[in-house]
Amino acid sequence: MTVQINYKNGDLKKITGNLVLFVGENFNISGLNKHISKDEFTYISDLLKISDLKKEILSFEINSKKTIFLITVKKNIKISGIENLGASFHSFLNHNKKKEYFLSTDTINIQIKNFAGHFLHGLKLKSYKFTVYKSKKDKKIISINVIGNKNKISNQDHLRFKALEEGSFFARDLVSEPGNILHPDEYAKRINTLRKLGLKINVYDKKKLKKLGMNALLGVGQGSIRGSYLVTMEWNGARNNSKPLAFVGKGVCFDTGGYSLKPAKFMEDMTYDMAGSATVVGLMKNLAIRKAKINAVGVVGLVENMVSGNAQRPGDIVKSYSGQTIEVLNTDAEGRLVLADALTYTEKKYKPRFIVDLATLTGAIIVSLGSEYAGLFSNDDKLSKQLLEAGDKVKEKLWRMPLHKNFDKLINSKNADMQNINYVGGAGSTTAAQFLQRFILNKTPWAHLDIAGMAFSKYGGALNSGGATSYGVRLLNKLIEDNYE
Repeated sequence: MTVQINYKNGDLKKITGNLVLFVGENFNISGLNKHISKDEFTYISDLLKISDLKKEILSFEINSKKTIFLITVKKNIKISGIENLGASFHSFLNHNKKKEYFLSTDTINIQIKNFAGHFLHGLKLKSYKFTVYKSKKDKKIISINVIGNKNKISNQDHLRFKALEEGSFFARDLVSEPGNILHPDEYAKRINTLRKLGLKINVYDKKKLKKLGMNALLGVGQGSIRGSYLVTMEWNGARNNSKPLAFVGKGVCFDTGGYSLKPAKFMEDMTYDMAGSATVVGLMKNLAIRKAKINAVGVVGLVENMVSGNAQRPGDIVKSYSGQTIEVLNTDAEGRLVLADALTYTEKKYKPRFIVDLATLTGAIIVSLGSEYAGLFSNDDKLSKQLLEAGDKVKEKLWRMPLHKNFDKLINSKNADMQNINYVGGAGSTTAAQFLQRFILNKTPWAHLDIAGMAFSKYGGALNSGGATSYGVRLLNKLIEDNYE
């Protein structure tokens, strides 16, 4: 189902079609009497006495040509609640045969700027479906005509919503692609297409990475016939030469676990082990589309963790870009090896104000937090507070987890500077984050978001219909909007 949004002028009383109106909490319709006829108002008032007021949306068939849909709005609703209402309305449309609607918020007194914009934003985010490989496409087109004095959206706000939607959908597309299509070679090409938006993009291939000394990243990808890459995306939107904000993502396009092989059951889900990188790419696309007034850099490590005669072995020792050596005791703890080189490179080259990395890093975070929160680990209280607040506003929630020097002894190695797993067991997510922290060499404010439980949903969420969620794009955009623009 495709949803088309049109903005038109019109008189609500003269519309003879499907009219979508907003009313007060518990279907308080006192604001409707100015916008519909007296007979329609009386008719709806009578039907409301026998209706289920626990629902969010009710419909009233006025005659064979006109139906009025009422959406109840809570008195103290927040922006996230408005977007969720939009998503609920999309689900309602999916089960309705009507193809054209007229929508207005003039019937309700709400002091939230861009109420209609946020409602339609939630509807659009919910509308996403990945159907590239479906032989039979859903050709249903729904037209929503937005009318009324309160519903006009400025060009700037329209661009902001559009940028978030396109960035989120691009991230979802990347995560949804199968591993035989979106391998590292193809992924690097798709990122390169974003040059047209004004992003400066550099692609470092195996030869360049070897010269730089990124052996931790290269070790993960050496078993694949595909390339391994580090890709940087720079957006220079500030008028000054201020330090950039940096975002780093894990891009393991498919993860077999290597010789520490994963169980066959659900291995097909490992196409989304690059979701952290997809969030970074989607965020950078969003910033470029809306011409964000900040300097930012996105860095992603793209590899494929395969089994072959050339694959990394348990017990191998590699020297990272930082100069520190790593004993690889488990080849399925590969994401931290990719991020290790990417983090140090980002810090050294760009000297950013902060670094936020995202990764589907550990199953342990799902044991801890399920699919309700992503894990937040950080060396900086200010950055943590900003992230927690941004996540709460867009309902991409975070829960701060501990870091402590006592965890370091669990990843110290007898044969190298460190090992890539905790040999004792327990605290899997924390020791992984503790490992990453060793590659922040100059005390740059840093946060690690373990999004393993949030990047993909089999059942769907408030603003997605199942599959890739693009978790983190809206969170990090909000972080930037509220604190750095």
